[in-house]
Amino acid sequence: MDQATKLRKLVSLECKRQGKGRLERDREAPETRLRPRVFAVTSGKGGVGKTNVVGNLAIACQRMGKKVLVLDADLGLANLDIIYGINPGHDIGETIRGERELSKVIVRGPEGVAVIPASSGVQELAHLTEGQKVNLLSEFDTLNTMFDLLLVDTGTGISSNVIFFNLAAEERLIVVSPEPTSITDAYALMKILFFHHGIKEFLLLSNMVRDEAQGRMVYENLSRVVAKFMRGVCIDYAGYIPWDGLLQKGVSRREPVVCCYPESPSSLGFGALAGFLMAHRGGEASDGNIKFFLKRLMDVALDESRTH
Repeated sequence: MDQATKLRKLVSLECKRQGKGRLERDREAPETRLRPRVFAVTSGKGGVGKTNVVGNLAIACQRMGKKVLVLDADLGLANLDIIYGINPGHDIGETIRGERELSKVIVRGPEGVAVIPASSGVQELAHLTEGQKVNLLSEFDTLNTMFDLLLVDTGTGISSNVIFFNLAAEERLIVVSPEPTSITDAYALMKILFFHHGIKEFLLLSNMVRDEAQGRMVYENLSRVVAKFMRGVCIDYAGYIPWDGLLQKGVSRREPVVCCYPESPSSLGFGALAGFLMAHRGGEASDGNIKFFLKRLMDVALDESRTH
């Protein structure tokens, strides 16, 4: 066999190998698209800026080329509509009851971020028939191909609703301010999720701090207590958002700070947070799916109904 023949054979084999590789990647691509990541953004105490974090983080992730969906699950005090300057006319309770398609409930916020307005109707998940569950899961299944990221804005504290959404999410981002009560309440939330439900991994965001040093200090103080009393729990530092008067000006204007003051200190912080979350790989990748999130919501709702 001459050199030219050998060369043609090698090229042919390489083309086949590359073609096979492309085919395998193409086969994997739909699976990847079907695995959006699901984060619960939560806090042990009100007033730490959690909803501002959700609203601005969603836009920062959208700017990174991600298609973002936000579930406004702060059932007692839903403020995302204020931050986004939107007026939702419907909520997810209507979809749960079979009154309205999910696509008709979703509204668009700034820069195309999609929002599902929540309601107390989420508790009705515990009482659905099997047929209703199948229909609702089918509705949510369509979201898997439409979005890369679901951010769940939970309530605050340790109420059943807060635990409810934290258990269903793939990963949990706990927002903490420098106030001692905020740190104490964040510890209480993690304690319940760990001892009662076996949750061992958390992300921590220090919010409204003076600078990076204070943000680190908040993280280290909480980590020391957790290491002492909750062995096996892992807390990753997600970064910090500095206190910023421009953020409050944005709230007054019903605009996210990343939109009206994109170069402000807090806006830069939200950009860094988005970069961290997109690079971070934790949780159970196999469950990174919006339909699985809904299924877990149903399971948690059913478990709660059995214990009451």
